[in-house]
Parts: sequence; C-alpha cells; structure tokens
Amino acid sequence: MTRAISTIAASIIVLGIVAFLLFTNHTQASPSALPAPALDDTLATTSGQQTIVVSGGCFWGIQAVFEHVKGVTTATAGYAGGTAQTADYETVSSGDTGHAESVKVVYDPSKITLGQILRVFFSVAHDPTQLNRQGPDYGTQYRSAIFYTTENQKKIAEAYIKQLNQANVFSAQIVTQLNSNSGFYAAEDYHQDYATKHPNNPYIMVNDAPKVEHLRQQFPELYR
Repeated sequence: MTRAISTIAASIIVLGIVAFLLFTNHTQASPSALPAPALDDTLATTSGQQTIVVSGGCFWGIQAVFEHVKGVTTATAGYAGGTAQTADYETVSSGDTGHAESVKVVYDPSKITLGQILRVFFSVAHDPTQLNRQGPDYGTQYRSAIFYTTENQKKIAEAYIKQLNQANVFSAQIVTQLNSNSGFYAAEDYHQDYATKHPNNPYIMVNDAPKVEHLRQQFPELYR
C-alpha cells in the first residue's frame, strides 16, 4: 500500500482522521507490557554485537521503536524473505516477492538480552496477531516475522511465543513466523529514519509515534 498523500483533498481528509485518532490515542491508556520471557539469555560479560531481523508492518515504525532502545547499536529498515533481485520498494509492494518490510536490529548482548528485544517487539512495536497486515497496511510484505541468525535465537523466540499463547495475553493466537535469516537487504535511503525525519507526516503521527511513546511509558529502563 502506498503511504504517500498525493492530493490536497486527500490531505484534508487524512488530517481530519488524524485529529480524531490522536484524540482517541490520548484519551485511552496505552496497552500493558507483556510478561518477561521465561527463557532468555543472560547479559554477556563483554560487549559485542548480535543481529536479529524482525518484521511487523511498515518498517518506519519498527525502526523508530528500536532506535530508542538502550543497547541497540543500529536499526536498519530493509527487506527480508526474498531475493536480492526483488529487494526494492516498488517491487516488494506488489506482495509477490516473498519479502517482508523488516528491520535489522544489531544489539550489544552485554547491555540488552534477546528476550528484552522480543518483549519490546511483541509489546509495542506491532500486533503479532494480525495475519499479513498491520494497521492500515495489507499484504504479505507486512506480515509478522522473526528472522533469526542463531539456533539459540530461534529457541528463545519459540519459547516466548509459546509462553504468550499459553497465557492468553492476546485475544487471538500469535501468527508471527520464525524463519532463518537467509538475507537482509537495506531499504532505499529515503526510508531510513523516516519517522524521525517526518514527524508531522499523518501516517507517522497516527501509526508510529504512539509506538515510541508506549515504549517510553512501558519500558522506561530501556528507553533512550
């Protein structure tokens, strides 16, 4: 789904919707943080770098969330699940490439655990019960997925999904896919840090800024 606003008339309509939704967001309590993973890594004794790729709707919001998480070194918007030949925005938007809009999260395991990252991902970054969609965006390119780089990451993610489903913390079952990370391709430059560069974009105001605010409210110890 194209997220650009192309006409003045459309802008007026969207801004009216924005005003309504922002009022609604400010008058409702933010969702509660999920329980911590029962299975998790312990903090490493020395600094380093580990990588995991996550997908859950438009990559603008996912990137914005993880850029505000302590211990995350970089968060890069891109594509995962398809091939290098189809890893461009226009082609991925067709929904036929196998790619999902994704974010490569590089983190320091001496400052944050994978379980903490997954807790943020499932709590505030997206809704893991929505199948092949997220908010206003529809298609397999917006699916919920985790692309792990180690078997330990797979084990922790599997255990956490099972834990959340058994505890019925959501009204529906989690549909997040778990896949081995066979390749990540950075998105075009204009997509990087989009939410930070365009805070007044109606799409960002309605869909992504609240995620960052929920991160600040629910995880003050992780927020930066």
